[in-house]
Amino acid sequence: MINGKRVLIIIPAWNEAASIADVVREVHGELPTVDVIVVDDGSSDDTAARAAAAGAIVAKLPFNLGVGGAMRTGYRYARDHGYDVAIQVDADGQHDPRYIPKLVDALEEHDLVIGARFAGEGGYSVKGPRKWAMRMLSAVISRISHTRLTDTTSGHRACNRRVIEFFAHWYPAEYLGDTIEVLVRLARNNYKITQIPVAMRPRMAGTPSNSPVKATIYLGRAFVILLLALIRA
Repeated sequence: MINGKRVLIIIPAWNEAASIADVVREVHGELPTVDVIVVDDGSSDDTAARAAAAGAIVAKLPFNLGVGGAMRTGYRYARDHGYDVAIQVDADGQHDPRYIPKLVDALEEHDLVIGARFAGEGGYSVKGPRKWAMRMLSAVISRISHTRLTDTTSGHRACNRRVIEFFAHWYPAEYLGDTIEVLVRLARNNYKITQIPVAMRPRMAGTPSNSPVKATIYLGRAFVILLLALIRA
């Protein structure tokens, strides 16, 4: 419980055995009254076992669906078990659970709250095509949602029961759809979206890809996903 609300932390995880137990324990240490579900997205390692040993509820998918598919599973669990708030936290440890109460506070007047990396807190930065894509996406979605958003691809998000119900019925599984198309659809359906500044941390394990080729591919995919989102919303 946070502010009288039942809160579920949803952690999508694919082969995150090196970090998942630490992430679950940190969330429980900071917020002992919230529940944590780890959605093991078809991992080939012992992600599920380590998450369960750390005290998380575990939903194990038979094969890899991607973040969107894993999150949809989490939202359905939140709906079926009557949670008031659902919050996405990444399995690599980049999301600091100390910001979660602020995300929940912002839901008093909004339906979805984004933990924004580029809103004045922390030193997170990106360069090149990825930066251009993020700026373009934020500009377009800010206009659609009638509010200033600086980090529309952030996966650190909180939503209320109304949005939980919506996501349990519809949540895109394709790459970037779970960030971009979600916001376009919510804005077009008059849900209230906002952001709060958060500081992101280096991932606990694994190596992020900084390949220029992958960054360029990201830019192209971002344009395609945005176009599809605008058409389908």
